[in-house]
Amino acid sequence: MAVRQRAVATLPTLMRALRKESPSLPQRLPSLRRAFSLYDQINLIDNVPEDQLRFQGYTDTGFTVNGVQYEGSLLCVGNLMLSWSPKKMSDITTDSLSIFQAVRPIPEILIIGTGKYIQPINPEIRKFIRSTGMKLEAIDSRNASSTYNILNEEGRIVAAALLPYGVSD
Repeated sequence: MAVRQRAVATLPTLMRALRKESPSLPQRLPSLRRAFSLYDQINLIDNVPEDQLRFQGYTDTGFTVNGVQYEGSLLCVGNLMLSWSPKKMSDITTDSLSIFQAVRPIPEILIIGTGKYIQPINPEIRKFIRSTGMKLEAIDSRNASSTYNILNEEGRIVAAALLPYGVSD
């Protein structure tokens, strides 16, 4: 009880001291949401083997992968990257994804980067992807590249079909 009484008696003195010394506020810190956002932090893990694909940035017309800028759409399977012909969502067909009938081992998931905005996937394409044994995720291209990085860095077998960020159908 004596300790509590001393603490209560000291409280007014402490409050006066704090009012007198108003410490200068430090510079405002960035919000945690922004600091750890997948939008701003495409590469979350720096210790990645050199032979592993890693998206480091994007533009309206292409992507930066392992320090090299690529223009246009990209198709990535594991650590293999190919130029991909579709220029917009309506160009994505079962033919443009037919490589997944031959790729082994079959990736767990195909991430389709739909450009600037999330767009619906044609039911025919969904059926085709399901028939290969993969799961399908369709999200905007900047999040698709981030998701690819994370899953690939975890050692999972993942594929990405990415339209440039500036694409909007």
